[in-house]
Amino acid sequence: MNKITCICLGVRSMEKAIKFYRDGLGFKTDCTEDNPPVCFFNTPGTKFELYPLDLLAKDISEDNPPKGNGFGGITLAYNVEHKEDVDKVIELVKLAGGKVVKEPQNVFWGGYHAYFADLDGYYWEVAWGPDFRFNDNGLLVF
Repeated sequence: MNKITCICLGVRSMEKAIKFYRDGLGFKTDCTEDNPPVCFFNTPGTKFELYPLDLLAKDISEDNPPKGNGFGGITLAYNVEHKEDVDKVIELVKLAGGKVVKEPQNVFWGGYHAYFADLDGYYWEVAWGPDFRFNDNGLLVF
């Protein structure tokens, strides 16, 4: 687990954030809508994602979404090549003393994921998707 494949910002307004990053700063993306449910930017190496802040908090925990108390609306992602790797990473997290905040499970978009918090409370998503592709360096390709 020696890579970060995606940095996700939970944003208050997808429309404003997309206009800022895509139209204002020139970040490259396949998103043509001004208010899509999620938007990935084609940055080299680690990918950059925008996702609605309230949905990001609920994705971490439907019953007890993080708010305040240090949750800044940012998650780091570790995308894996095989579904069973999600379970393996979560076992490593448990052994290392991390806190699993969402056990591995199937998700609405067809993938399989889990969330954990590191020792300082930073949230990570570990995710596998049926359409995920990786290059020769193990980096996620869109």
